[in-house]
Amino acid sequence: MTAYALAHLRPQAKPHEEVYEYMERIQATLDPFGGLFVVHGAPVEVREGEWPGALVIIRFPSIEQAREWYDSPAYQDILRLRADHIPGDLVLVDGVGPDHDSAAMAARMRAMDANGA
Repeated sequence: MTAYALAHLRPQAKPHEEVYEYMERIQATLDPFGGLFVVHGAPVEVREGEWPGALVIIRFPSIEQAREWYDSPAYQDILRLRADHIPGDLVLVDGVGPDHDSAAMAARMRAMDANGA
């Protein structure tokens, strides 16, 4: 099942030179794991709450490949180039399949609540 790496980054006004290097090198770390940028710093239109910063979404074929990418020596080697200069949060998450049904999910959750789970 498709998985995603989501990063909420809060960049400074002018990127540090190491951030440019990180951007130049990240795709090579993604390629062996099938990682593709879906969103990469496009303007965010906030409709609810607050969202200071930028959004990056990278799609992977599976959560295992997302984990392997993040833990890979190639990515760990460049991570500090961004993390030292741009504070942020990064999460890995499974996506849902094309047959996902939010009403059925609600029914399962209700049943669990009713059973005290």
